Amino acid sequence: MLITPVYAGKLAIVIDDFGYRPSQENQVIALPSNISVAVLPNAPHAREMATKAHNAGHEVLIHLPMAPLSKQPLEKDTLRPEMSSGEIERIIRDAVNKVPYAVGLNNHMGSAMTSSLFGMQKVMQSLGQYNLYFLDSMTIGNSQSMRAAAGTNVKVIKRKVFLDDTQNEADIRFQFNRAVELARRNGSAIAIGHPHPTTVRVLQQMVYNLPSDITLVRPSSLLNEPQVDTSRPNNTRPVVPGKPVEQPRNPFKGVSLCKPKQPLQPVYATAFFTVLSESISQSQLLQYMQHQWQGWKNTAAPQS
Repeated sequence: MLITPVYAGKLAIVIDDFGYRPSQENQVIALPSNISVAVLPNAPHAREMATKAHNAGHEVLIHLPMAPLSKQPLEKDTLRPEMSSGEIERIIRDAVNKVPYAVGLNNHMGSAMTSSLFGMQKVMQSLGQYNLYFLDSMTIGNSQSMRAAAGTNVKVIKRKVFLDDTQNEADIRFQFNRAVELARRNGSAIAIGHPHPTTVRVLQQMVYNLPSDITLVRPSSLLNEPQVDTSRPNNTRPVVPGKPVEQPRNPFKGVSLCKPKQPLQPVYATAFFTVLSESISQSQLLQYMQHQWQGWKNTAAPQS
């Protein structure tokens, strides 16, 4: 009897936005320790909740604000593509100090920042100093995080499912089951949610009843899983406020145009056809045909 082997799918769940609502976040901390938390560094309870989560066995990430494409008020110390390497390093260093026990970092918003190769290269250079991995929340499809990490020691993993784009329990259950199916199909999947009451209720119902072939894991256990980069290169340099945008160089700038030495004269149709007729009459092919025709006439003429 042949037995088909069952390969366990690995499911990682990260709950973002920790540090603002301790009462709801404590309910997340009470869930299985393989559920991870991401803490906003400037939240009023950041240090407290990071410490409590770590002491309960949860993996802690820094949830760092990054600039979105949409126009909206930015939080303090939001990373922007045009920032200098020194400014980005200062913000990340400050975040590391405010979120103890962090082993990774993921982006809060960030569609503008993560889609900038130049911006993300500066982020990866800074992260490499702290031995932090980067969990890309994938708030934009063309994120440059994997390209930016090339040549550094920073490992990049990517979110596959958002659990709670809505706060409807049925929708959250559907997304949870979708994450389970992706983990089963691809070998692993990362789902991100938030400490909303509805999300917490769904997790309380579902994480204790996972299918037998699905294992709940920390994101750091997926760092060596194969990652596929489907992004397109985005080498556009960020615009610095107050500095004019550099325009592409005109390759013909400074090159004088060729001008006719004599004024152009109109060419009339009669002159055109006269020249054409003379060219044809002087062609070797036409002369050959005329000789052939003359020889045929002489041969075909009746003999006297």
